[in-house]
Formats: sequence, C-alpha cells, structure tokens
Amino acid sequence: MARPGDNFTDGCSELRMLVRKSRRPVLQAGTLGLLGLGLGIPSQAIAASAKQSGLAGSTFGRAKRCIFLFMWGGPSQLDTFDPKPKAPLDIRGAFRAVSTNVPDIQISEHFQTMAQQMDKVCLIRSLCHDDPAHLSSGHATLTGHLAPVVRSDAEPPSDRDSPHVGSIVAKLRPGSSTVPSFVTLPWVCHHPAAPGGNAPGQDGGWFGKRYSPFLIGGDPNDAQWNIPALSLSNAMVAERLDDRRHLLRSLDHLKSGADAANAISELGAMQEQAFGLLGSDQVRSAFDLSRESQTTRTRYGRNIHGQCVLLARRLIEHGVPLVSVNWHNDGKNFWDTHGDNFNRLKNDLIPPSDQALSALLEDLSQRGLLDETLVCWVGEFGRKPQITAGNAGREHWPACYTGIMAGAGVHGGSVYGASDSFAARPIDAPVSPLDYGATVLHALGIDPSMTVSDRLGRPIQLCDGNVIRGVFG
Repeated sequence: MARPGDNFTDGCSELRMLVRKSRRPVLQAGTLGLLGLGLGIPSQAIAASAKQSGLAGSTFGRAKRCIFLFMWGGPSQLDTFDPKPKAPLDIRGAFRAVSTNVPDIQISEHFQTMAQQMDKVCLIRSLCHDDPAHLSSGHATLTGHLAPVVRSDAEPPSDRDSPHVGSIVAKLRPGSSTVPSFVTLPWVCHHPAAPGGNAPGQDGGWFGKRYSPFLIGGDPNDAQWNIPALSLSNAMVAERLDDRRHLLRSLDHLKSGADAANAISELGAMQEQAFGLLGSDQVRSAFDLSRESQTTRTRYGRNIHGQCVLLARRLIEHGVPLVSVNWHNDGKNFWDTHGDNFNRLKNDLIPPSDQALSALLEDLSQRGLLDETLVCWVGEFGRKPQITAGNAGREHWPACYTGIMAGAGVHGGSVYGASDSFAARPIDAPVSPLDYGATVLHALGIDPSMTVSDRLGRPIQLCDGNVIRGVFG
C-alpha cells in the first residue's frame, strides 16, 4: 500500500509554485536599481533599499557576523530534529525521540548535548523544494537562487552561478581590510558520484572571483596542520613582499585594453588581499588554534568538524563577517546515507555535529556574542521517510526537511512550520531554501530584493526568496 512519502514528486507542482511565489520581479518599486559590480555600494544606499522594501526593523541587520554550517549530503529530518515517534517502525526508524530543555520540543536521542541548547535555536521544520540533485540543490541552499541548470548533478560550477551568500556579504558588508570577508572551511564541497563534481554556488559566481572565499583546507585537529598561505618562509620576509607588490604594479601599467584592464583590476584586488594576509599578524592570530585552551578544543570535539567550528568562532571574533563550515570529506559520502543510515548517523555523523553545534551556541552565549551572531545549520535536502529495507538506508527527499537558525534576534526555543506525521511534507508554513537564504541576508542587514548588475550588466536580484519573518522573536 502506498504511504505518504513514497514519492517526493507527488505534489511537486505545489512545491514549484512555492519557489516561484518567492521570486520577485527583477525591477520593482522599492528596489535600489542597478548597482555596478565595479563600484562600491555605499552603506546609505543599502539602508535606503531596505527602508523602501519595508525590511528595516529591529531584526534587520541584527547580525554582525554569521557562521554557516552546511551539512553537505542531506541529513535525515526524522533522525535529527523532526522525529516521528508515533510513525510505523519502517518510517520512524531505530532512534528514540527525547525531550529537550524546551517543553514540547523533541529531537533525536543522539543529539544529546543539543537537547540542552534548544532554548537558543529555532527549528525550521517546513523547508521544501523539488530538486533531488545534490549539486543544483546545493546551489539553491548556498545562494538563494535556483541553479542555472536545476535537478542536475552533471552541471559543474561556472561563472553563471549565483554568488554564495558569503560572497554577497563580502561585496556589500565587507570586513576590515586586514581580514578576509568570507572564509570557507575545510574544503569545496565535492561529490565523487556526481558527474559535475564540485557543487556550484560556492564562490563569487557572477560577482567575480575577487568575492570568492578565502579557502582553508586540511584538518585543524591534526598536530601538523598549518596554513601555507599565512606562513612566511625565511626567504620571503615582509620587505620582499613589498618589493613584489611594487613590481606587479609596474607590470600592470604595461597592459592595455578594456578586457586586460578589467582582468588586472580583479587580479590586483586579489593580490592586494593576499599581500595583506601574508603580512598581517592579526590574521595569523585569528587562524592560530594553539591560542585556545585544551579544555575549549576538547569541548568543541577533537575532530575535523569540531576544530573547524572552533576556528570559525575565532575568525568571527577577529572580524570575519561570514564563515562557512562545509561538512568535510569523510570518505563515506558525508550525510548522503543511502545505506546503513542509522549506524552512520549514530557513530560518525551526529556525534561531532552535536558536540560542535552545542559548544558553539553555549560558547557564543557565554562570550556575549550570540545576540549579534547568526548561526545556521542546514543541508541541501532531507531523506525519504520510507526506509530502504535492503540496506537500512534513506534516499534523497527534498519535499520536507529541517534547518536551524540561532542568534541575532532569532526566537530561541521555537519551531517554525510543521511537517506531516511522516515528515514527508510540510503541513504548515512551507518555505524554500531561497527563503532561508533571504533570511540570512536580512539578518545581516542586506536587502535580499536589492537589484544589482552582473559582470555583463544584466539586472539580477540578490536573492529570489522571501524573509522568513516568523523565525525572529
């Protein structure tokens, strides 16, 4: 007998309507007009756009910084933050639902420490879309725009991609000149089974490479881990950096032509940032985990994810506006649990995520930073309610899943939206990943409806979603 959740394509027309409904016309009353990418955008203009769009208020711009935890692969909503203890066993699975420090909110038993931090977060249990492909749905999650080619794992990144929300922040709300405005850890998300390889939407896209993230790879938990780009060799002292800077500027003057000038401008900006990073004690200090106590490092988890999240906290303290922590390459397909779902979650995936997220929320709160820091935890989709009998796995399921927001005016201890009895579809307040992205920008003081021009002068709206106002207190 067919069950709700047997096929995510049931009702896809409604889900497509949800995404379409969230899209605004490119040129509309209340937008800022066209903003050239080659020009700086004054803060007064950004504020004016927000006021005209009716976004200015107590929550607009509340976040001074953001830590975006991207759970690459698609966590199961039923086995993490939307358990269904009354569903049949072949739906609810092997995990129990446990109470938390917020009455009436239950989560998976394996998020043991997060159960005591639920008063700080809003669970968004009604995220949904109709794209089952990792790459294109990852683009939507990270950018607030549909991918140039939807429902595709075959389309690699290109300059047609929309900019990552971190790239938007780097363009419109950059940090100081001494630190990167957008940092990604510990890798660019890649799926070995996807013909397209890397997920699109992880860089500057049509904003240009200068707004791509400062990528820090490797395992910060490794005792030998370092960042070569921030290490000056004995032969490359600060004086030689200055000499090279002057030499490059001299060579630039020998170039000619509009295309060359544009290329030089972009390359020059990247070179200047690189020189600034190499010569900055502040940057090297921000990335130096040895300055954290062993107690704190253990608190976040002595593993790659825990130490990346701790490093993200250090970076936002040193002025980096947005840090994206992508779930790392564990050699086992990340959160993409087509097989052995319950053992993978119980033993490999939930424990480091639970420890790091709860430590981060508690740490930010104790440091007085949570009120001005937006914390996001979300994947590109969820998992199918019906368990695959042959291998105890769950398949891709974009029709309903859960994301988290915390801090920066988010209503802690709350649930936004609701799913049906099988966590197969939203039954209240459905929202798209585009709306999630719009809400991130809103919290950071950027009007998601602002219109900019891409590198070819075409008008494009920053984000195609609507702000999820109900997540704020």
